[in-house]
Amino acid sequence: MIQLLFGLIFAEMSLIVAFVFKTPLRKLVVMGLDRLKRGRGPIVVKTVAVTVFVLMVATVYNVVAMQKRWIQDEAEVNPTDQVIVAKRLLEASLMGFSLFLALMVDRLHHYIRELRIRRKSAEAVKKQNRVFDDNRSPAPEEIKVLEDEMSKLRGMIGRLEKHLAEKSKEASSAEANATALKKQSEGFLLEYDRLLEENQNLRSQLQSLDRQFSFSDSKKVM
Repeated sequence: MIQLLFGLIFAEMSLIVAFVFKTPLRKLVVMGLDRLKRGRGPIVVKTVAVTVFVLMVATVYNVVAMQKRWIQDEAEVNPTDQVIVAKRLLEASLMGFSLFLALMVDRLHHYIRELRIRRKSAEAVKKQNRVFDDNRSPAPEEIKVLEDEMSKLRGMIGRLEKHLAEKSKEASSAEANATALKKQSEGFLLEYDRLLEENQNLRSQLQSLDRQFSFSDSKKVM
């Protein structure tokens, strides 16, 4: 039992040393503990820890009971009993120390994971700040290119405005011509109506004259 507890303590101390120094071994240890804490791993670890704690409490209780019995009996202590009590005290101490180291390993693993997550988030924030700074303050070459593009766009806008003014003038002149043609066509229509009316009057006059001539001719024949 004591050899097993010493092996457990040395293993836990090795994990703590691996956590302290930043080496590739620490990354492997963190990955191993991450896998251990998935699925049923935490339940198994808690069960083992509770079992060790119960054994430690039972061992301490037996040692205290034996000492009380010695005090009540007021008898000489057997060296064998002293060895047994010392062994049990050593076992209880090793159990408590192993539980403490296990708690230290768990906390160090948790803090290292939190530190890694915080570092990743800080790096992401730094990258975003760099992108923001790059967009906010462009390089002189980019400024020169943008100025050239702006000058080209201004020239294009000026040409388009001139072309638009010319087209507007052409449209206004075409509209004026259309208005004049409309007025001229209206005058032609009025003149045409007047000529039709005059033609109608002349025809009616000719018809009346023909009637008169035909009436006078008929009188002469009689």
